[in-house]
Amino acid sequence: MNKILVLFDSRSGHTSRMATLVAEGAGSISDTEVRLRSVDEATADDVIWCDGLAVGSPTNMGLLSWKMKRFWDEVMIPQWAKVDGKIACAFSSSGGWGGGSEMACQSLLTVLMNFGFLVFGVTDYVSGDLTLHYGAVAAKEPRDEDTEAACRKLGRRLAEWTAVYAHGRTDEHPLNKSAERYLP
Repeated sequence: MNKILVLFDSRSGHTSRMATLVAEGAGSISDTEVRLRSVDEATADDVIWCDGLAVGSPTNMGLLSWKMKRFWDEVMIPQWAKVDGKIACAFSSSGGWGGGSEMACQSLLTVLMNFGFLVFGVTDYVSGDLTLHYGAVAAKEPRDEDTEAACRKLGRRLAEWTAVYAHGRTDEHPLNKSAERYLP
């Protein structure tokens, strides 16, 4: 069974909405169990349990939120060697386009790499001009179809990668699904 954790912090509810969409995307891959946890309720056991992790944070001055940083600094630091080699990705919402969401994703990915997670971006286009190179990003709440599709694509890709690399399910490799590759 493929195990995905979607861990998020959200003040306004925008990143929470993104997390729900990421979880939907992950759940679209067969034999995948998805846990959706806010940083306020998550435990180290949730992170240890998962094969793949999607981490979402509101953009705070181009960085991850202080609550998310505290989770990794305080809750996860004793678990350092227990998560090495798991697969992870990032997503973030900001107050508007140009608000630093991609930089926030990079700061999340940096934290994850320090814990030994194998992190990725998505090269596929979700629409004519929307990709997920650093993760899914949104200006405020994801309301338009393209942004919602980006969140689902990120979750789906995470579940595909964990199915392939954690469970040997090569049929889930994105390149084996080339007809779907560039479709939302």
